[in-house]
Amino acid sequence: QVQLVESGGGLVQPGGSLRLSCAASGFAFSINTMDWVRQAPGKGLEWVSSVSSGGYRTTYASSVKGRFTASRDNAKNTLHLQMNSLKPEDTAVYYCEYNGVRGQGTQVTVSS
Repeated sequence: QVQLVESGGGLVQPGGSLRLSCAASGFAFSINTMDWVRQAPGKGLEWVSSVSSGGYRTTYASSVKGRFTASRDNAKNTLHLQMNSLKPEDTAVYYCEYNGVRGQGTQVTVSS
């Protein structure tokens, strides 16, 4: 059974940084592309980033490119999202996603 557990969210001031993590289990993590998606209050899901199976290829939404960095540790079945220069519009629940399955999410709030 696929399980995804996100962590690392919190309240941060504009311009600050956070590092999210996603612990994965129940599937062959190391051979699958993983995604980060987010949902802002009152809005639909937004794709944020994808990380290839080996972690060598990452793609980003234009809204986060240059500020966010996605990575993975296949030895630990863990996905990360380093978020820098955070903006209020980054406020959302962040999820890791595999094959349409998401975890419970972690709340990121950017506010002064």
